[in-house]
Amino acid sequence: MCVIPDDSTAQPYGSPSSPAAGSVLRAELDRLLELGVRDSGAHAGAVFLLASDGQALRLEVTTGIPAKYLTPWLGVGLASLDPVAEAVRERRSVWLNSPQELARRYPRTAIALPYHYAVAAAPILTGTTAWGTLLLFWTCCDNSGPASPSRDRVGAACRRLGQFLRDAADAGHPVGPGPLPRTLPRPPAPKRSPAEALAAADFAERLPEGSCSLDLEGRFTYLSATAAALVGGSIPDLIGRLPWQALPWSTDPAFEDRFRAAVVSRQPVSFTAMVSPDRWLTFELYPDGSGVSVRISPTEPDHTPRATPAGTGTPPAEPIPLGELYQVLHLAATLSEAAGVGDVVDLVTDEMLPAFGARTVALLAAEDGRMRVIGYRGYHARFLEHLDGAPLTFPTPAIQVLATGMPSFFATFEELSRAYPLVPRQDGLHAWAFLPLIASGRPVGSCVIAFDRPHPFSDRQRTVFTALAGLIAQALERARLYDTSKELAQTLQAALLPGSLPDLPGLDVAARYLPSVRGMDIGGDFYDLVRVDDTTAAAVIGDVQGHNATAAALMGRIRPAIRSHAATGATPAQALTQANRQLVDLGTGRFVSCLYAHLDLARRRAVLATAGHPPPVLRHPDGHAEVLALPPGLLLGIDPDADYPSTEIPLTPGTVLALYTDGLVETPGVDLDDAMAGLAAQLAQARPQPMDRLATALIDHARQTAPRTDDIALLLMELCTAG
Repeated sequence: MCVIPDDSTAQPYGSPSSPAAGSVLRAELDRLLELGVRDSGAHAGAVFLLASDGQALRLEVTTGIPAKYLTPWLGVGLASLDPVAEAVRERRSVWLNSPQELARRYPRTAIALPYHYAVAAAPILTGTTAWGTLLLFWTCCDNSGPASPSRDRVGAACRRLGQFLRDAADAGHPVGPGPLPRTLPRPPAPKRSPAEALAAADFAERLPEGSCSLDLEGRFTYLSATAAALVGGSIPDLIGRLPWQALPWSTDPAFEDRFRAAVVSRQPVSFTAMVSPDRWLTFELYPDGSGVSVRISPTEPDHTPRATPAGTGTPPAEPIPLGELYQVLHLAATLSEAAGVGDVVDLVTDEMLPAFGARTVALLAAEDGRMRVIGYRGYHARFLEHLDGAPLTFPTPAIQVLATGMPSFFATFEELSRAYPLVPRQDGLHAWAFLPLIASGRPVGSCVIAFDRPHPFSDRQRTVFTALAGLIAQALERARLYDTSKELAQTLQAALLPGSLPDLPGLDVAARYLPSVRGMDIGGDFYDLVRVDDTTAAAVIGDVQGHNATAAALMGRIRPAIRSHAATGATPAQALTQANRQLVDLGTGRFVSCLYAHLDLARRRAVLATAGHPPPVLRHPDGHAEVLALPPGLLLGIDPDADYPSTEIPLTPGTVLALYTDGLVETPGVDLDDAMAGLAAQLAQARPQPMDRLATALIDHARQTAPRTDDIALLLMELCTAG
């Protein structure tokens, strides 16, 4: 859990009320970022800061790489499968030393920035408070290149940033993310005398090849006369412009892609392109922190390197810019990971605004003949009140696009008001895209995107928006099915597990169940507490083999069987023996682990027996805790003649007995005995508290420490102190 500084009177540095403080704080943040990049040996870096709601990270500033290259990372939810979020969420640095490792662990991030680089995401912390993430890039996969950044120095950089952010918050000026991310200017170039500059230009002009220089954004900063002649432009017309915008033959996204590859990877890149049907050029790009030097040489088509991309002689009339292309891929990958409707809403509203420079976005769903607003960003709620609950015949563009199945685009309010005279003007909004969401030929809703200035929608943009609407519709349809299945599973699970635990005088009890399988909130773990009489009870916990509906169905048969034996006052050995024979007779081919504890509150004793289940943990009244070593018993369902030996232990007032399934402690790469010892240590360190609160703390700890691959069931019991 992230602890966010809470000071309702403090103003973030970007607020109008503190421009002077904001400028100073911004400059210091920038200095610390540049220091961290330089000191660690990285070639580029970025700082992400937690948003005011503490649920997302926002890109604040970059150095060595343009912020627009990180468009998919402009806003990152803390729950996202992304290294930037994971670093904060798990309070540890994430090191990805190759593009292959990045693609394997974070595929949607790799799709959005598909170049040859290594990256590290390190959390910015002070104590228990998380402030953001430091993201660093360096050259990878080349033994002759620089080594990866020093982990100690990366940690030092994060500590400096954390200390600065904490001090700013303590001073009443918490530093939050600004409205738009910033890119720091390149470091000042070494000063050259006019004679040196002229000599360098003369040197370039004498070379047979063309020479030019571009800044990290891709704009021409210098061209030799030979270079200008080769690419087919004039020096005055090209200086300060992007090649793929100034030169008609270079509008194919492949050209910008090669340039970005050089900037992000900091490795030389070369490719061959056809400038005209009878002229081919080879481009060699050499990047560093200040820009990219390019050597341009004429070549013959027969000598075109097969491994490098070549431009096409007739590029599309209006190609999709590379940034938008990668953003569409990123959104597609993101939506493929969405589970429920809430996930789709969060992803669409968080990703669409930074992706297209929009001011607001709203997502509406068609339900029972009416339109419902299911999510929005940037809008005031009153602007959407007339849509929420409106019938599907209501004459408004957000609803009418469902009837026609065709998107509507309005570049100005005047265009919108001519088509829909009754639509009210919305302050600060001047252009709209209304997109129908159609899945399997059926309308499921609409998406409304608005801009804060007139926005002529080109054919290219209309194509992109229409394609995204289809992806959103499919994701929304899948999410509805998921939510329906989840509701059904939760209802079934509630029916299979105890609705409540019996109230026994002198015994404080709490239980928890947490399924592991995403998309099916149901599993085979179970627990029960059976009241035998006023001073006697039976506590049971077990785990059916498997994590699906079949396991849950078997659990629904075995738990009542054990419960019926407990109600008769059977001993643990008798109850497990009878349950074992019943399971063998069922012939399911599945096995069940089970732990049975007979509690005698009057005599303050407990008798326990296990059928291959993890041993319980006992916390004594003095606070020390131990994992109880019980005589082993065979899993239920294997041998009908198996025996289950019992162990008797004292239950003095203040004793806590913890029964659990292996999902609570089992972590990949950690020895199970060590994991159980860790649970005992947690119980020993926990202060005296109600069992319900302790159960919540144990489950929260299990969620936060590592990804869980198994269901979790937990049953805690404390014999209360007399009086």
